[in-house]
Amino acid sequence: MNHKFVSASDVAKRAGVSRSAVSRTFTTGASVSEKTRRKVMAASEELGYKVNLLARTLHMSRSNLVGVVGKHLSSPYISAQIDALSAALSKHDLQCILVNLAQVDGDITKSVERLLEYRVRTVVLLSGAAPDEVVRICMANGTRLVLINRTMPAAVAHVDLIDADSATGGRLAARRLLQAGCRNVAVLLSASRTHAKRARAEAFIAEMDNNGVAVTQWRKGPHCYETGVEAARTLLARPGIDGIFAVSDELALGALNTAKHELELSVPRDLSIIGFDDAPISGWSSHELTTVRQSLSALTNATLEAVMGPANGPSSHRSIPVELIERGTVR
Repeated sequence: MNHKFVSASDVAKRAGVSRSAVSRTFTTGASVSEKTRRKVMAASEELGYKVNLLARTLHMSRSNLVGVVGKHLSSPYISAQIDALSAALSKHDLQCILVNLAQVDGDITKSVERLLEYRVRTVVLLSGAAPDEVVRICMANGTRLVLINRTMPAAVAHVDLIDADSATGGRLAARRLLQAGCRNVAVLLSASRTHAKRARAEAFIAEMDNNGVAVTQWRKGPHCYETGVEAARTLLARPGIDGIFAVSDELALGALNTAKHELELSVPRDLSIIGFDDAPISGWSSHELTTVRQSLSALTNATLEAVMGPANGPSSHRSIPVELIERGTVR
C-alpha cells in the first residue's frame, strides 16, 4: 500500500509533461496550452493529486491559513462562534486551523508558536489573555493578532480588539430585574473571570447599588454549566434570592435548569434569570432564556474584517453593540 502523497512530479510523469507545466496548470493566471492543461488534469484526476498548499504558502507574502485559539470548545457560544467564523473564512477561501488550549495546558504562547510554524496570516484568540511575548512573535512573523472579548496587551502593535459592550449589557440586565420587582439578587461569575465577564458583573453591581439593592456574588468554580448548577443549589437552598444575572448563558442555563427541575421553583414566578451571549441553545423552547445578545453575525463580520485587513495596518478596536432579548425567564 502506498502511503506517499501524490506529487506534482508524479503527475508530470503520467501526463508526459514538465514539472513546471503542472505547476502552471494549477496556478491562476499562469500561461499553459489547452492541450497541456487537459493532459495534466486527466493525470491529476487519475492519480488523485491535490495541490500542496502548505508548500505554496512558503512562496507567498501571506497565506490563506487563519489560526483560531480557544478553550472550553463545548461551550454553547464558543462552539457557535467557531462554527460561524470557520464558515465565513471558507467563503473567502481562507482555511481555519483550530488549537484547543485545554490540550496544551492553556499555554497561549506555545499555541501561537505552533500556529506560526504553519505560516498563518492571522491568529484569533477566543480564550485567555495575550502576553506581550505573543504580540512580539506575531509582529516578528508579520502575523496579525485578533483578540475577541480579551484584554488589550501592553504591546498593541498590529493587534485588533473586538469586544461586546459588556458594561452596557450588565446595566441592561440590572434594569430589567429591577423592573421585574427583584430586590434580592445575585450575579454569577466563576473563578476564571475574564476582563469582559468582570465588566458585565461590575456594571450590574454598580447599577443595582445605584438603586439601593445589594448583590450576592458567586465567584467559584470553572466557567461551565456545572458551576451554574452548584451556584443555584447553594444560593437557592433557602428562600430569598428572587433574581439572578449570569455573565454567560452557560452559567445561566445551569442555574435555570437546577431551579426548575431540581429545586422545583417556578421561573419566572419565583425567580427571574438573565444570561449573557444569546447562544443558540438559549432560545430553545425548553429554555426560553432572557439574555443579553452579543450578535454572533456582527462578531463574525468584525473578525473577518480584521483577518482580511493588511498585515502591517494599525491596531483597531471594534465594539459590538448588545441588546436585551426578552424570552420567558423574567417576570
